[in-house]
Amino acid sequence: MKTRKHLWILTLSFLAFVFAFTTSCKEEMLTDGINTITVQDIDGNTYHTVNIGTQVWMVENLNTKRYSNGDTIINSNIQKNWSSLQTGGFCNYNNDSTNYSKYGKIYNWYAVNDSRKIAPKGWHVATDADWTKLTDYLKTKLGSDSLLAKSLADSTTWESSIIKNAVGNKISINNASGLTALPGGYCDGNGAFYFVGNVSRWWSSTQHETYDVDAWSVSLSSDDSKISRNFYFKNVGFYVRCVKD
Repeated sequence: MKTRKHLWILTLSFLAFVFAFTTSCKEEMLTDGINTITVQDIDGNTYHTVNIGTQVWMVENLNTKRYSNGDTIINSNIQKNWSSLQTGGFCNYNNDSTNYSKYGKIYNWYAVNDSRKIAPKGWHVATDADWTKLTDYLKTKLGSDSLLAKSLADSTTWESSIIKNAVGNKISINNASGLTALPGGYCDGNGAFYFVGNVSRWWSSTQHETYDVDAWSVSLSSDDSKISRNFYFKNVGFYVRCVKD
């Protein structure tokens, strides 16, 4: 009986392992994964790409200092008061040039919407509809939206959270989509910086339907299990993700 009991325990342990392994694999296989194909912007910055449903996204935030025609985007590290800008501007988080290599550059919406375009040829800044298409696809694959934000966030850099299913809770299971969103913070309209490690926000290229001074964005937070969709003044500084045309 002792031998049979041990065999039964071993059998249960093996089945539990198989279940856990299968569940883990399902979480990791929401997309086709990172492509071997990369893309470069006009400054020579290289971006990896990932297939998510029928879309192809850049894995890194945009990092260019120039529009696609070669014109320079205003460096707002020098002009800290963004409220006076009515044209495109960029900065690095905390006006520290060492941050751009990790998080990419922060842009106001005027840079996003400029006719000279900041996305590489064959790509565009994600629209509000692009973000919706992405999240709808992932919700279908996940079966719910409880792990949706976690599926977008990278699995190492977010600050920890005790809130169940929040981005910062059990971060090792994040990034099932391969989008690898980093907590780069953001810049307000007066040149102040907030919440690196906890929050990141991305512009869409879509202007608000009613308010001319606003445009749509999406954000993640380490203490939240949901993706937030909000509109903000166009002089605020957020990151940018691009989608293949």
